[in-house]
Amino acid sequence: MIITIDGPAGSGKSTVARKLAAHLEIPYLDTGAMYRALAYAALRAGIDVSDDAALHRFAEKVQLAVDCGPTFSRVRVDGHDVSEAIRSMEVSNVISSVARNQAVRQLLVEQQRRVGRRLGSFVTEGRDQGTVVFPDAEFRFVLLADLPMRAERRYREMVADGEDVDIKAVTDNLVRRDRVDSKQWEPLLASGNVPAIDTTNLSIHQVLDRILTELGVPGA
Repeated sequence: MIITIDGPAGSGKSTVARKLAAHLEIPYLDTGAMYRALAYAALRAGIDVSDDAALHRFAEKVQLAVDCGPTFSRVRVDGHDVSEAIRSMEVSNVISSVARNQAVRQLLVEQQRRVGRRLGSFVTEGRDQGTVVFPDAEFRFVLLADLPMRAERRYREMVADGEDVDIKAVTDNLVRRDRVDSKQWEPLLASGNVPAIDTTNLSIHQVLDRILTELGVPGA
């Protein structure tokens, strides 16, 4: 069974995906971490991420590995675990340049599909999982939330991780990312066949229950 959860940053995808995978006792694949890991590695290597050709050449050489379990998704770059380091504002500020590079996207999509074939059953979350990477998934969902709530969630996460950020910088970053990212899940919304859950005023437990109901699985 493959379950995809797409939507914007701060909508609750990662938390819900982890909890859903744990409830179903299947692996969780965080594809956004792969884009972040590449961005992080490029920054460390002095690569101009806005140079599409240079970033693509770098992406072809760097070794990304993902370790997926029911409650975690760890990512390594050339053997080094960068799962925490990739969550910085520095990486967030350049992630859109990585995400809109079509040659890079194709490389990562192919890798995500290879991971999927290895896992068999899993929960995956990102921006294009239900449209591009696993369009034939048995269950596909889109999570949404209004911008102020998403910014507040991301701000709290980053402060908890020790980042020195302010809410305006986080909000501006989300607005920039939405301009690129929203094109990835909009086809799912337009189809009318994929459940869209507005998480703005819902707890994680409520969102999880909504998804479990759609799956026909007893609640948590």
